[in-house]
Amino acid sequence: MRLISILIISLILNSCALLKNNKEYKSKKNSRKSRIAENSNQKLSLVNNEEKKYTSFQRAESYIKTYSSVAKSEMNKYGIPASITLAQGLLESGIGIGYLAKNANNHFGIKCHKNWKGDRIYYDDDEKGECFRVYINPLESYYDHSIFLKNRTRYAFLFELKSNDYEGWAKGLKKAGYATDPKYSIKLINLIERYNLSRFDKLSLGRSNLTKDEKKNFRLIIHQVEKGDTLFSISRKYNIDIKDLIDQNNIRNETIYIGQNISIRVKE
Repeated sequence: MRLISILIISLILNSCALLKNNKEYKSKKNSRKSRIAENSNQKLSLVNNEEKKYTSFQRAESYIKTYSSVAKSEMNKYGIPASITLAQGLLESGIGIGYLAKNANNHFGIKCHKNWKGDRIYYDDDEKGECFRVYINPLESYYDHSIFLKNRTRYAFLFELKSNDYEGWAKGLKKAGYATDPKYSIKLINLIERYNLSRFDKLSLGRSNLTKDEKKNFRLIIHQVEKGDTLFSISRKYNIDIKDLIDQNNIRNETIYIGQNISIRVKE
């Protein structure tokens, strides 16, 4: 009887030991799976972050490639550094995919103001439901950006700067109140240097259509094309040569459309 009791106790102890070992094995196995999953998630997170960086860089390069020509053209017309125009476009449009860029073709965050007669869109910015300009296409936004800066007295001092002084322009835009962001000028300069946008300033130098003195004798106005307008009628209205009108606005195939904004230099 004593022998049987000893055997039973021995079996019970062995069973407990087996159960304990099994639990420890499962615990180690689960812990290993957890570490593997954690490592996998970390690697996936790193990959996703790299993809985001890569995608953002590629998107910016694509944006620059798309709009560098018009930025250089506007520099030659008005003296605004192409690097500044591109940097503002990148920043204000969210690399071309921001709300205003996608829904209003507005790449510079330009608000309606009193003199705007075109379409408009309302968007929460510094205040709720602010009015922003709507353009037919992004190029119209680029043209209007030049006119917007040129025609406002608070930006006049910027045009005394050299066309390759992007730092002066960046700081001047912030000083003049283009944006409320206290780091606005720093962000512009960082974009210019990160993507080497100043190379477009160098390519544009020396090919301005007007001298500095001549620019002072002209003011810029914007004519919005209405039904019945032709290049001939517009040129007659403002006493400007049709060829100059076409060249100043990069008009192709002598075609204009209702709602198009035509920039015109008029002698003072």
